[in-house]
Amino acid sequence: MTRATLALAAAAGSAALLLAALWFQHIGGLAPCPLCLWQRWPHGAAVAVGGLAALAAAVAGRVPAVLPLLGAAAAAATAGIGVYHTGVERGWWSGPGSCAAPGLGALTPEQLLDAILAAPVVRCTDVPWELLGLSMAAWNALASAGLALVWLAAAALPRRA
Repeated sequence: MTRATLALAAAAGSAALLLAALWFQHIGGLAPCPLCLWQRWPHGAAVAVGGLAALAAAVAGRVPAVLPLLGAAAAAATAGIGVYHTGVERGWWSGPGSCAAPGLGALTPEQLLDAILAAPVVRCTDVPWELLGLSMAAWNALASAGLALVWLAAAALPRRA
């Protein structure tokens, strides 16, 4: 295995997780909560790092170790958010304010009704889908932790690998 191969494999893993989340949202009809959306951003960053690694391999013939380290940081970030989200779902701790209703004190009754009718009801404490007793957030945490290890393995390879 080369550093480029491992980096591309890890980036492909993040792309697959991101595409699965989008599939569940757009095809499966499961609207994401704010924490679900937060978990997607680091996957996008990991995919971008994978693209930079592919470019570096093609142009310079090597992938600098900093790129897999950045990919590992992105994967670890989404794993951490996934663990946090799992704790919110299970009631181990409370979620951020964005998972609750927004401040509505300055609205007129008509504006309040419009806001209520227009707002999707997606709470971070709800588990809309699970497999083997684990929610999507928990599966994301596990898969992303594994991807972080792949990124770290890529960084640990010799410079020319």
